[in-house]
Amino acid sequence: MARSREPFVSLLLYYAFKWSVVNPMLRVYFRGRVYGAENVPQEGPLVVVSNHASDFDPPILSCCVRRPVAYMAKEELFQIPVFSRAIELYGAYPVKRGSADRSAIRAAVKYLEEGWAAGVFLQGTRTPDGKITEPKLGAALIAAKTNAPLLPVSLWGTHKIMQEGSTIPRSVPVTVRIGQVIPPPSSTDKAELLAVTQKCADAIASLHDLGR
Repeated sequence: MARSREPFVSLLLYYAFKWSVVNPMLRVYFRGRVYGAENVPQEGPLVVVSNHASDFDPPILSCCVRRPVAYMAKEELFQIPVFSRAIELYGAYPVKRGSADRSAIRAAVKYLEEGWAAGVFLQGTRTPDGKITEPKLGAALIAAKTNAPLLPVSLWGTHKIMQEGSTIPRSVPVTVRIGQVIPPPSSTDKAELLAVTQKCADAIASLHDLGR
């Protein structure tokens, strides 16, 4: 039987990092606005799907949905002894280069069974303007395998945080909009996965078009 919440130590680490680093940076430095936080289920497995334009997206998104969100991270980060344990407790899981699809799905399913929210960028990679042009079926497949609802989230403005060649994040306005929960596919049939994926993409696009 799936657990209803993440491990207690992970919750403690999440809130400590959120209130000491992520939330102050989002609210003050990025002048962040968050809409729709009341739409987020606070217990049980949840697949959070969003657009992606910046390395800052995972912590910002996790901060705004008010619960830890498990994301994939490159395997090399887990070779640093103390750091690897910290990011694992925070929800990161290692993925080998070249096998991201298979290992990411297995890891996401494991975290969902442990009561986490699992984050999936719908296009699978960053886009220059934060818009989704080629949504992938991974999120819908994970939702179908675990019967977890999907939560569409739009990250607006994060594509401007870093400029090419710069190492300092720019103080640009960021807006996060959280949509209504979308039921999971009832099967792994490709036609149904496509339909739910498109529904998620349309929801994120509608939220993104609202802008600031």
